[in-house]
Amino acid sequence: MVKFFTNNILYRYGTPRKIISDKGTAFKNARVDEFTRRYNIEWRYSYVYNPRANGLAEAFNKTLIKILRKTVGNNRKDWHNKLPEALWAYRIMHRTPTQATPYSLVYGTEAVSPIEVELPSFRVAMASEVPLTKQIQLRLQEFDGMDERRLAAQQNLELYQARMTRAYEKLSIPRAFRRGELVLVLRRPITGRHHGPKFAPNWEGTFRIDQVYDGGAYLLATENGEHPLPILNGRCLKKYYSQNQLPEYTKPRRHPDEDFIANWAEAHEGMTQLFSRQ
Repeated sequence: MVKFFTNNILYRYGTPRKIISDKGTAFKNARVDEFTRRYNIEWRYSYVYNPRANGLAEAFNKTLIKILRKTVGNNRKDWHNKLPEALWAYRIMHRTPTQATPYSLVYGTEAVSPIEVELPSFRVAMASEVPLTKQIQLRLQEFDGMDERRLAAQQNLELYQARMTRAYEKLSIPRAFRRGELVLVLRRPITGRHHGPKFAPNWEGTFRIDQVYDGGAYLLATENGEHPLPILNGRCLKKYYSQNQLPEYTKPRRHPDEDFIANWAEAHEGMTQLFSRQ
């Protein structure tokens, strides 16, 4: 892991200030700790089973998996051989959030796909007729406009994220807990304990909220004050109600349409019986 990061990230793009990853053993070991201390890199670990803590990577993986599903076919064991093709498709694909392709934002122009060379497209045919000096001049003009295109893509991305945030907040109900409250924890694989019976409850506990962190993360403690679980996101918890705290059940009111349908069904049944007797 350290060798890959040094050769492919450090020597290509420079030393980053911060890195976010999950808590896998490849990212959390003595060699990684020594590497971060040497280059003064802040390595942050996302919370357990909270993919949104590393949202960019999760969103990219979701898109990449969709592309791989369409290319690997029935034999999915050779997915690693199709990975370069899937990455190429992603790089030349028009992205809705930025209104541009990733390739054009890096190189300032659209990529020429192999199919455009085999079956010459209009763009390739026109480029072959342009003199070399004119092509160089046009390429320099494209480089001059790269900053403007990248700024426009950044603005489009921020507007898209704002729309997605508003749509999500309309449907989501955040879970907030206070210190000292009793909660239940979603069972495996989050808890990492021994597998129980097939029909075992999905929640276990109770635990007490011991610490509240930013971003909806919580540290839980047992009745003895121990901390057997890592820091968890609030989506993995739900409030525990004792026998005296159970909310009182109120029968929901019937919709007026339900009364109309019920009365109509009774009338229809009565008319059917009346005509059947005649």
